[in-house]
Amino acid sequence: MTQSATSAVELPVPNMEVGTDSPDYLAATFAACEDLAKTHYENFSVGSRLLPNHLRKHFYSIYAFSRGVDDLGDEAEGDRHALLDLWEKQLEACYPDSSDGSAPTHPYFVALAETIREFDIPAEPFKRLIEANRRDQTITRHETYADVIEYCTYSANPVGHLVLFLSGVRERKLHDLADKTCTGLQLANFWQDVGVDIEIGRIYIPQEDLARFDVTEEQITQGKHDENFEKLMRFEVDRARELFVEGYALADHLENSLKSDFALFLRGGLEILREIERQNFTVLNKRPRISKLGKAKIFASTMLRSKLAFLGISLIPNSAFKSAARHTY
Repeated sequence: MTQSATSAVELPVPNMEVGTDSPDYLAATFAACEDLAKTHYENFSVGSRLLPNHLRKHFYSIYAFSRGVDDLGDEAEGDRHALLDLWEKQLEACYPDSSDGSAPTHPYFVALAETIREFDIPAEPFKRLIEANRRDQTITRHETYADVIEYCTYSANPVGHLVLFLSGVRERKLHDLADKTCTGLQLANFWQDVGVDIEIGRIYIPQEDLARFDVTEEQITQGKHDENFEKLMRFEVDRARELFVEGYALADHLENSLKSDFALFLRGGLEILREIERQNFTVLNKRPRISKLGKAKIFASTMLRSKLAFLGISLIPNSAFKSAARHTY
């Protein structure tokens, strides 16, 4: 990265009510991360009341990193590659042994550095999220389903790894299970956003599937829903749902507090798939969303199950979840 490139762009910075020399500055940076999370629409809120208090602010700092890098890759004005380079430079400053010795200056990274230090989180998951957004600048189509899944190892799966690191879970097999759920969530988001993504020139539906169901890019661009497109989306939704079913086994290995939040996100992903089906797969002209009432119902039922689990009653038996996920939508 050249000096001219770094001086030509600047990262967006949240407004801070206290200065860097204030003893309250670190707390303020975590508050800024929380504000970011609460001002963005998501399929399900980050850092819910189901999370242990001591982890909540760290979920927000990881969210701020993830949301920030996505916004740079999707919406930033100017040289996005240079902005992503600056984002990575701030990340590297969170790891003194691998940087030039400078400390992070961006408020989100000041908070993130504390999270990284406290939970001994490696840099690779963060770097993969940055790489996903670099790829988005040049790769707008994916030839095969395997290509989409490989992309998810950069765009989605690292988030699951980061959450598990916060939870003290470092076993490889459990991170592999988390990959199933994270990829399922990413696919649910892709199918939710087909009509949105085409506006920025991206199609995440595999090209081989478009050909298989005789759906053209022109049809997607023009927002033409027909029987072929409906069959295509039904096929893709079923794929995403199966990943949720495969990944649910992770719940058996989590503490109850994290099991509840895992269930919340998983049920949120399944509800998005259900919303797509409810509107008959017409995602080209109307983005499916979980209503506030729908979110409240999911949250309330998950909190109830959380309390039952605290009393020693299972949240959802694995076999029951699989049956419900596959057959009730």
